[in-house]
Amino acid sequence: MVLKSVDDDKAEDIVQIDLRGRSDVADYMVICSGRSSRQVASISEKLADRLKQDMRISVRMEGKETGDWVLIDAGDVIVHVFRPEVREFYQLEKMWLPAGTTRSAQG
Repeated sequence: MVLKSVDDDKAEDIVQIDLRGRSDVADYMVICSGRSSRQVASISEKLADRLKQDMRISVRMEGKETGDWVLIDAGDVIVHVFRPEVREFYQLEKMWLPAGTTRSAQG
């Protein structure tokens, strides 16, 4: 549902990372980009609303005010929505993707 929601809202460069057995924080991490701060905030708000309405999951969200990077904690899934420049700076994929995997191979 997370992947469909961000895709429906025109998020770009969507990556899903399987964290099972690698982290106790969550089972999956989804990283995607929005073209502007407004789009980043919109993608995040709509995802939070859909999770609440359709799945009865209340999420914790941080960073929506600035719109550079929004973190959505949905329990088993952590979602990061970035502006492209901020995403490039932090390079979370490098930290979490298995060795030898490229971003484009996951998206």
